[in-house]
Order: sequence, then C-alpha cells, then structure tokens
Amino acid sequence: MSLDTIFRPSRASSAHFQEEHWIPLSDLMTGLMMVFMLVAIMFMVKVEESAKAETARAAVAVNDASKITRIASIYDLTKEELYRDLYNEFKSDLPAWHADLDHDLTISFHEPRILFASGKDDLPDPFKHILNDFFPRYVRILGSEKYKKIIEEIRIEGHTSSKWEGKTSKEAYFLNMALSQSRTRTTLEYLLDLPNVADQEAWLRANVTANGLSSSKVRHKDGGTEDKEGSQRVDFRVRTNADAQIADILKAGGK
Repeated sequence: MSLDTIFRPSRASSAHFQEEHWIPLSDLMTGLMMVFMLVAIMFMVKVEESAKAETARAAVAVNDASKITRIASIYDLTKEELYRDLYNEFKSDLPAWHADLDHDLTISFHEPRILFASGKDDLPDPFKHILNDFFPRYVRILGSEKYKKIIEEIRIEGHTSSKWEGKTSKEAYFLNMALSQSRTRTTLEYLLDLPNVADQEAWLRANVTANGLSSSKVRHKDGGTEDKEGSQRVDFRVRTNADAQIADILKAGGK
C-alpha cells in the first residue's frame, strides 16, 4: 500500500467532514430566519397597536367634536330664547330707560343725565327708580329654572369716557378705572338690598359681579371721534357656562 493511499482521505470521510460543517451552518440560517420572523411579528404587533391607539384617539376626537357641537347648538338656542324672553319683558321700557338690549344679552343704560354726575359714584334717584323696576324682573328671568343652571356670571360693567380734566391720558385712564369700579360697586350694593330680590340674595352674591372698565371700551361717532356721552354707561351682561362645558370636554379628552 502506497503512502498516498494511507494519507489520502477517503471519499466517505470527506463527505462526512463536509456534512459535519454543513449542519451547524444550516442551524445558523434557521436561527436567523426565526429571529427575522420574530422581529417581523413584533413590528406587525406594534403597528397594529399603534393603529388601534390612533383609531381610539380618532373616536374620542369625533365624540368630543359631537359633544361640543351639541353644546354649541344648545347654547345658541338657549341664548336666542333668553334674548327673546328679555326682549319681551323689557321692550316697552327700554326707550324710556334710554337702554338697549343687544343680541349678546347685554342691556346697556347709556343716558348720562340718568346715571351718575361727572366724577361721582353716588347712585342718583332717577337711576334708582329704573333699577327698582328693572332688576327684580331681570332676576326673575335669569334666576328661573329655565336659565339658572346655564348662568356663569351676571356682570355689572361700568364704562366711562377717556377724558379727565387736566390729566394725561394715562392718568385719566386709572382715575376713570377707580371711578367706574366704585360706581358698579355702589350699584351692586343697592341692588342686593332690594326687598324684591331678597329670596335670591345667595344666588346673586355667587353670580353677580361689579366690573369697572374705565375707558377701555369707549364708543365712537360715525366720524370716528369718541362719543363722550355714549361712552358713559352701565351694562348688565350675561355670561353662560357653555365655554366651561366645552373646556371640561377638551380637558377630559386629553387624559
């Protein structure tokens, strides 16, 4: 037997050697395929969960939008009903009182000769007589079961002109701010002492506020100049809680 025969590996042993190396390689490929499949499955699960979360968020947004639309619709209808009730109650009195009712539910008393003397906060008798008639009827409507739950605030707003003799515009603004605030406080004190609203005093104290706005909302004539007399007025303005309801919905939807 030659040395080549002794040291040359047989075909069987060579095949066995290749097989021993092929088996680990196939196991590696199988393992890699399993890893890829696992990654793909995890990715698909994550995509599905993300889609479900997005669908849920979209559903919440649609639901919130529906609620807001419903509240806005109810608010508009209620606001229109309240305007009609106030108009029907006071339409014959507004001209004599030198007052206006706006569709934003503001009743404005704007006759300076009936309101306050220049630079004074004493409630004059002509305005007292008007308030004696106006306020109990006003409270009867706003404090009724029909509207009571939607009232956020009843604002008594005092407005002045921008003028104050001998003062700069800035000095006049702050002097008029103190004056308008004092006038609305005097008005509120008088109204809460009216015997015809005594049964609603607790509700009124919780909902009626006095607000001095100085000359921040002056009125103008057609030519653009300030209407000094028209700017001096006392407004009764109603705010409903529709905004608060919408804010609560948006806040809850963000949780």
